[in-house]
Amino acid sequence: MPSPVPFVDAHQHFWNLDQNPYPWLQHEPVPDFRYGDYSALKRNYLPPDLARDCGGVLPAATVHIEAEWDRAAPQDETRWLTDLSARAGLPTVMVAHAPFGRADAADILARQAGFAAVRGIRCKPAASAAADRRQRGQRGSMDDPRWREDYARLQAHRLSFDLQAPWWDFDQASDLAADFPGITIIINHTGLPADRSEAGLAGWRAALQAMARHDNVALKISGLGQRGQPWTQQANVPVMREAIAVFGPERCMFASNFPVDSLVARYTDILAGFVAAISILPEAQQRMLLHDNARRIYRF
Repeated sequence: MPSPVPFVDAHQHFWNLDQNPYPWLQHEPVPDFRYGDYSALKRNYLPPDLARDCGGVLPAATVHIEAEWDRAAPQDETRWLTDLSARAGLPTVMVAHAPFGRADAADILARQAGFAAVRGIRCKPAASAAADRRQRGQRGSMDDPRWREDYARLQAHRLSFDLQAPWWDFDQASDLAADFPGITIIINHTGLPADRSEAGLAGWRAALQAMARHDNVALKISGLGQRGQPWTQQANVPVMREAIAVFGPERCMFASNFPVDSLVARYTDILAGFVAAISILPEAQQRMLLHDNARRIYRF
């Protein structure tokens, strides 16, 4: 389904498994992956593959999010992507990785910041296993003083932070947003509302509301697939609309999470679902959600 305006895909990945090291796709399986069996992802995924999946409705620009390249040298992924962009025209800008809390984190962060297309960093913090087992102060979490010390360095490099964490750990993220108001946090995958029970959605809603109180937090509407269930507008449009209502149309953006979300939906279905979700809004707000917000927040 065509988008009514040019759109930006604010969360996508490329990889070449024939040339580059991605342990999780090659030799270190992820236990209990959130979509279940992910063997279909263990193939090269490059700009022509994205163009095929888009079905002719290509994004005007994309934001590439680090894809868990071998953590020994994450700056090598950025170098490879820079070359890919020069040859293929995508990705447009990037969110790279830096290993917060590791001895070489400051050096790697400085190297990543040196690439012209890098706009932010993603470093997945240690997370609590479930909402009823939330725990604060874990090593490697957003509470960890060493992790926070490296996080604080983002401001000097003028970089944002892509947060991928379950909503039940957003109390930690809220403290982070308050303590470092000069750093923009961009929540990944709608805050991961996998539990669609009444209680699960109530917890997710409250967590989003707490984060939305901070002016330096934005939200990507993505990653809404449910393990073992088909991706449908009936299941996901209400969640999209609620998330946008919490954050406002000025702080949300479209993202596909492709090819990861190809495990649960076609690209065109995800885009059509987002277009349906925002169709009740004025055209100017639709343009913000599909295009303008991503360019403003990721600064390109």
